[in-house]
Amino acid sequence: MKLDATTIAALAEHLESCELQARDTTKITDAYPDMDWDDAYAIQFEIQRRKIARGHRIIGLKAGLTSHAKMKQMGVTTPVFGFLADNYAVPDGGECRISELIHPKIEPEITFVTKAALKGPGCHIGAVLAATDFVLPGIEVIDSRYRDFKFDLKSVVADNTSAARFVVGGRPRAVSEVDLRTVGIVLEKNGEPVAFGAGAAVLGHPAAAIAMLANHLGARGEEIPAGTLILSGGITEAVSVKAGDAVTLRVQGMGSTGLRFV
Repeated sequence: MKLDATTIAALAEHLESCELQARDTTKITDAYPDMDWDDAYAIQFEIQRRKIARGHRIIGLKAGLTSHAKMKQMGVTTPVFGFLADNYAVPDGGECRISELIHPKIEPEITFVTKAALKGPGCHIGAVLAATDFVLPGIEVIDSRYRDFKFDLKSVVADNTSAARFVVGGRPRAVSEVDLRTVGIVLEKNGEPVAFGAGAAVLGHPAAAIAMLANHLGARGEEIPAGTLILSGGITEAVSVKAGDAVTLRVQGMGSTGLRFV
């Protein structure tokens, strides 16, 4: 690590304040160009600690930048991982307040819920499928705290991978009932299709993202507990939204989920 504990705490407070106050900032590597991956995840962990200290619960995990489309859109080559706090959850069909966000975008995702713990190293797709209770449609609302959505990978990791809101719904399905590589999705905004894709867009198989997350946590001596909700990453490029927009994700064989921006 390149940063001391005081600096990590200060950067976590800064980034979370930007989130809570819906204001943007320049990427933190502008001021700390030598920060490393351990620093970035330490800042993210401190943001998580701050939320728990205020009474929030961590209710899930997420993988980000897992599709080739997203990697190309953001100019990166490596997936990143973050957490989901309870105040990020939006009820299926519920409302998301634009005033609480900076420049939100939506991503269509396959959501996994585990029935057994997963731990790396050596976690693979087969282990993920065996440990999965069910999968269902999910929409993540990302909202980078960095000005104009411009960041490098270490900055976005520190910013909890742009996590902001999410919704899940539809018809839960066992992984034995659906081919997650070929399952098709349609993302609609105000009744019009705006993005199409298939599960294979996420690292060839959405479960690969979960395996990478388990291996990432395993390197830190942690695991994915049973009963964890995990967003496996955007299948398509992110789509911008504004107040008045209603969005729906339809996933082949899994029904739909959606939310409204007000």
